[in-house]
Amino acid sequence: MKRLALSLVLLLAVLGGLGWAFLQSPGYVLITYDRFRYESTFWVFLGILFVLWLLAFLLNRLLGLLVASGALVNPWSRKHRQRRIGKASRLGQRELAEGQWNQALDHLRVAADKDGRPLMHYLGAARAANEMRQYAEADALLDEAMKREPDATLAVGLTRARLLIDRGEYADARDLLKTLHQDYPRNVQVMQLLQQLHVQLQEWVALCTLLPELRKLKVLPTARLDELERLAWTAALESLGNVEEPEREEALVKLQQRWQSVPTGLRQDPVVVRAYSDGLVRLGAEAKAEDVLHGAIKRHFSPLLVEPYGRVHGDDPVRQLARAEAWLKDHPDDPALLLALGRLCLRNELWGKARGYLESSLRFAHRPETCAELARLLARLGEVERSNLLFQEGLGLLDRSLPVLR
Repeated sequence: MKRLALSLVLLLAVLGGLGWAFLQSPGYVLITYDRFRYESTFWVFLGILFVLWLLAFLLNRLLGLLVASGALVNPWSRKHRQRRIGKASRLGQRELAEGQWNQALDHLRVAADKDGRPLMHYLGAARAANEMRQYAEADALLDEAMKREPDATLAVGLTRARLLIDRGEYADARDLLKTLHQDYPRNVQVMQLLQQLHVQLQEWVALCTLLPELRKLKVLPTARLDELERLAWTAALESLGNVEEPEREEALVKLQQRWQSVPTGLRQDPVVVRAYSDGLVRLGAEAKAEDVLHGAIKRHFSPLLVEPYGRVHGDDPVRQLARAEAWLKDHPDDPALLLALGRLCLRNELWGKARGYLESSLRFAHRPETCAELARLLARLGEVERSNLLFQEGLGLLDRSLPVLR
């Protein structure tokens, strides 16, 4: 209301000013050119100019309305074409989300052909074709997307990699993602997919190489990265221990080199240490395995490491037993340690001592391996009946689903 009142006041002021000026003097205008001559008062001339401007304004608006109405009527007009593209795009995206692959492919292909920026339409159409297992069509759509938008290498490459993964073509997807990683080394999506494929293909060494980059860029939560790191290095160490006899010497060198590449913090992890020691045992380096296990247990006592320590054959069985008995002071009730001590006593032919350790271990935890070790010892000592009972007990512990024999 205030603006309207102000506008009326200004209009009245202007009209009043013009009226006052008209009363003061009518003015005079003379225009001559060759034989043309025009003369009038200034106010009449000003009125003619206003009428001409008003006519030009109305004519311009009329032409604009005619053009707009022609665009609405003409089915081939730019406005109609944009409306068709928009409709095809909306329908295609909705059908893609609903899983109506065939309809989505048709609509998105139409939108891609007509739109000046067709990238998203091509990517959606390629996905729809891939879902219908029209793999050649999907690849052709992605190729066309690259032709139309050459700068979209990353977007097209990621889409192609995901489609290859959906097809189960993991190796091809991995190779493509490696190329993308070289070109876009900090792209999180590329690294996530590459990590998933390394796990899928069990390419543990490659995953170990990628993990520092994943951690640096915080591609995954810290807990997940820790889990992946443990899995990758454990599997990478285990893979070198499974070789044939002629290759053992070379594999042993590679295993020790790989152990040196393990991150320092992870070399204290019992799971990783055990994978390394197990590899050493399989490759015939049991003395080295005993030293590795002993050092790790001294730093951090773990039943996971104590159990294999009782089985590994070190150079000096007496010293190995003494080392293990030193841990008994702080862990007198640990069944894994008592089992390991029993086994070491068996190796040193200390039958009575071995029996005591094994029976103590069995009191704290009924394990099939403890039953088996004690049963073997009792059989050697002539206690056949109890030995047989322990063998049966151990067998029952291995598989509680076995039927009871009557």
